[in-house]
Amino acid sequence: MNSAPASSLSRRRDARLISFGYFGAFVALGLVAASLGPTLNGLAAQTGVAISQISLLITARALGYFAGSLFCGRLYDRLPGHPLMAGMLLLMAVCIALVPAQTIFWLLVGLLWVVGIAEAVVDVGGNAMIGWVHGAQVGPYMNALHFFFGAGALISPLIVGLVLRYTGGISWSYWLLAALIVPSALWTLWMASPVIPSQHSVDATGVIQPVAHNRGLVLLAVIFMLFYVGAEVSFGSWISTYAVTMRLATQETAAYLTSVFWGALTVGRLLSIPVAVRLRPRAILLMDVLGCIVSVGLILLLPQSVAALWVGAAGLGLFMASIFPTVLS
Repeated sequence: MNSAPASSLSRRRDARLISFGYFGAFVALGLVAASLGPTLNGLAAQTGVAISQISLLITARALGYFAGSLFCGRLYDRLPGHPLMAGMLLLMAVCIALVPAQTIFWLLVGLLWVVGIAEAVVDVGGNAMIGWVHGAQVGPYMNALHFFFGAGALISPLIVGLVLRYTGGISWSYWLLAALIVPSALWTLWMASPVIPSQHSVDATGVIQPVAHNRGLVLLAVIFMLFYVGAEVSFGSWISTYAVTMRLATQETAAYLTSVFWGALTVGRLLSIPVAVRLRPRAILLMDVLGCIVSVGLILLLPQSVAALWVGAAGLGLFMASIFPTVLS
C-alpha cells in the first residue's frame, strides 16, 4: 500500500541527485569561463605574442561556443544526455590541462575553439535537461543552476590569483581547474539520463500565442541579449588586463578584481529573486541599464583611480546580474 509514496520519494531523490550533477557541471562552466581573462598576460608571454593578438583566444572560444550551440540540440535529441554531457566535461578538462603546455599560438587558438564547443554542449544540455527532470517545478532549480555558474566564475580568478602568488606562473591554475571539472563529469555519468518529455501542441483556443505572432519582440530580445552577452564576456575577460596595463593592479590583484566582478554578478542574481516579485520587468531593466552606465562611467571618468575601478567592476556585475533572467521573463 505504501509503494506509490515510496516510488514518489525515490523519484524526487533521484531528481535532486541528478540536479547536483548539473550544478557541478555549471560550476565547471563558471571555472572555465572566468579563467581566461586573468591569464591573458601569461598566455601572451607563453606564446610570444602581443596582448592585441592574444584577444583572438576570446574570439576563438566564442566562435566555438556558437558552433556548438548550433548542433548540440540535435545531439541531445538523439543521444543519452548524461554520457554526452560527461564526455564534453572531460573534453573540457583535457583541453584546459593542455593550455599551459601549448607554446604555438595558433594551436592554442584551436584548443580554445574546442573548449568553446564543449562549453556550449554542457550549457545547452544543463538548461534543457534540468527542465526535463523537474517539469513545471523547474523554477528554483533553474535559478540555482545559474547561481552555481556564478559561484564557479567567482572561484576561478581566486585560484589564478593564489597560484600567481605562490608559483609566479599560470600553469598550476589550469591544472587545478581541470582537476575540479572531473568529479562533476563522473557524477553526471553515474546517473541515468532523463527522458525527453512528450511534446503536446497548444490548442487553438489556448492562452499561449504562437511565437510567430511575437517575432518583433523576439528579434528585439535577441539583439538586446547579443549586446548584453558581449558586454559581460568582454568585461569579464579584459578587466584584469586593463587593470595591469593601466598600472592599477598587479597580475595577482587583477585576478581578484575579476573575481569581484563575477562575485557581484552572483550576489546580484540572488538579490534579483525578491526584486522580481515586487517590480515589473520593464522597471528592473531600466534600473539595470542605468546602473551599468553609471558603473562604467565611473571607471571611464576616473581612469587613474583604483577605488573607482573596483567599485565600478562590482557595480557592473551587480546591475548586470538580473538582465538575463528579466529579458527571458
